[in-house]
Amino acid sequence: MAIIDELRTPLYFAAGTADLAVRQARKVPGLIEQIAAEAPARIDAVRKTDPKAVQEKVTAQAKEAQATVQAKFAEVVGGLDTDLKKLGETAQDLALRGVGVAAEYAVKAREKYEEVAAHGEEAVRAWRGEVADEITEIAVVVEPEPAPKAEETEAPAVEAEAGTEAEKAPARKTTARKTSAKKAVVAAEKE
Repeated sequence: MAIIDELRTPLYFAAGTADLAVRQARKVPGLIEQIAAEAPARIDAVRKTDPKAVQEKVTAQAKEAQATVQAKFAEVVGGLDTDLKKLGETAQDLALRGVGVAAEYAVKAREKYEEVAAHGEEAVRAWRGEVADEITEIAVVVEPEPAPKAEETEAPAVEAEAGTEAEKAPARKTTARKTSAKKAVVAAEKE
């Protein structure tokens, strides 16, 4: 049974992924309408913008970014530790942290995989209509159907007839024969 569950889980994962994709795709028409409503205003704003002002702004941001990068580079180069032992320890520490982070992400990925697979299983049940069947089964367990009274009056009569037939043929007890087992034991003792 475990093998079947292992084979079903990827299929449920695929069904869950498909169901989530359909839910997200249903949101697309609303986003398109929103973009279509905002597009004329944005296009007008771009048309009214002065290209020289945009160019000056971009140039200023580029110069600022270049200065920041040069300052950071000088800081990193100036702060390099020449002690190789310390660099080795730092590299080993970073490697161990990387392994820990990778293990953590693997656990999180497995949890998400199982969540999506469970969602897929529920989606498949909903597609098949099994959810309604389960609710019906629960309702039957909670509230059993009352038996009709007409059947109750007929049942004792049927039991009485069955009781007279049982009295006519007494039950026999049968015991299993142990002769072959005894013969094997006797033969073993002789040898």
